[in-house]
Amino acid sequence: MTTETLLPANRDSIQAASKANGEPEWLINLRMRALELAGQLELPKLEKTRIDRWQMDAYGVNKAGQPVTELEELPETVKELLPQSDIGHLIVQRNSAAIYATISEELSKQGVIYTDMATAVRDHSELLQQHFMSVVKPEEHRVTALHAAVCQGGVFVYVPKNVRVELPLQALYITDDAAASFSPHILIVAEQGSDVTYVDNVVSTGLRSELVHNAVVEIVAKPSATVRFATVHRLDKGVTDLSTRRAIVEQDARVEWILGEMNDGNCMSDTTSILKGNGSSSDHKVICVGTGDQKLNITTRAVHFGRQSTSDMITRAVMRDESTAIVNGITKIEKGATGAHGEQTERVLMLSPKARGDANPMLLIDEDEVTAGHAASVGQVNKDQLYYMMSRGISEDQATRLIIYGFLAPVVSEIPVESLENKLSEWVERKLGQ
Repeated sequence: MTTETLLPANRDSIQAASKANGEPEWLINLRMRALELAGQLELPKLEKTRIDRWQMDAYGVNKAGQPVTELEELPETVKELLPQSDIGHLIVQRNSAAIYATISEELSKQGVIYTDMATAVRDHSELLQQHFMSVVKPEEHRVTALHAAVCQGGVFVYVPKNVRVELPLQALYITDDAAASFSPHILIVAEQGSDVTYVDNVVSTGLRSELVHNAVVEIVAKPSATVRFATVHRLDKGVTDLSTRRAIVEQDARVEWILGEMNDGNCMSDTTSILKGNGSSSDHKVICVGTGDQKLNITTRAVHFGRQSTSDMITRAVMRDESTAIVNGITKIEKGATGAHGEQTERVLMLSPKARGDANPMLLIDEDEVTAGHAASVGQVNKDQLYYMMSRGISEDQATRLIIYGFLAPVVSEIPVESLENKLSEWVERKLGQ
């Protein structure tokens, strides 16, 4: 007996949207193949998480946005989320369409491409085709296949050989319409010896029904390139956040991930660095805060193929009410990756007796000449620390607040844009009711 898989999209609607947007034949074919795969593949198997019980069908449809030329013309709900300073290169996407974009003329002259995905499809089709869905494969599972089939929006970053982008490339993704598609695709290609920092903010506001945010991030770091990727997600309770991130890291290249998972709804976050080249390195820093009855499944992964490759992973989770977090850290060292070194730390702080957190460090090692280590802990606020601080005249609430911020500091302090770092601290306070 077979069970038919019902998908939130069909061939006719996808083809119609693709042709209306003027997409090339290669992309339409990729979408059709991905949709067929989505009907055959299963959902990802998550550690101790029944993702099949989540809302997985509310994808919305592609909607056009009204572009603006000045920041002052943006809707108030958008403007209040913009950084107040250090704006250099910025793209604003509302629902499934980019409505504002700016990049310095100097960077453009150096050959840097920073544009919304719809423009990239139109103006840089051949370059995009080389890399689009090459790091995250549609055939991984149903979520990635559906993304390839229905994705709209996102950005394309291309940095030529030996070019250093001094100011961060920034993006704001906001959804305020549950009937609109919200599945952005972010593709970053850094050529040999280049250096770039990308920062985005993913937010929902005023939604009155459920929505799925199915996002993919692909990073290609060529030899000796450095890519820093920072993101903060703050999506409403009715939004299911499915985020798949992958990086291919070639010889002597480096990728740094800084992730703030501040959603109110269920969240699957899967971030992997594939250390393909000798001397390659990766660094993962993640914080998440769970409240209410939300379910979080956070996975960071480093796969070592290159000799003398190094990886470091730090995850901090704070849970209150009846929320649940499954935090997985996976260091995989393949045969032949001699001299590889991997470290990981997962820590979960629980603020209420009904909250639950599982920290699962995993070392999978197929090579002898390597070093690797892990640390994990799950517990409540340290009473000795509270007592010491209260004995110095600090109230219990303030002492708890300071302990929480000290717990999260290794990640929050690494946000490369000050305004977003401040906003993240503000959101932590709001979520924890501090």
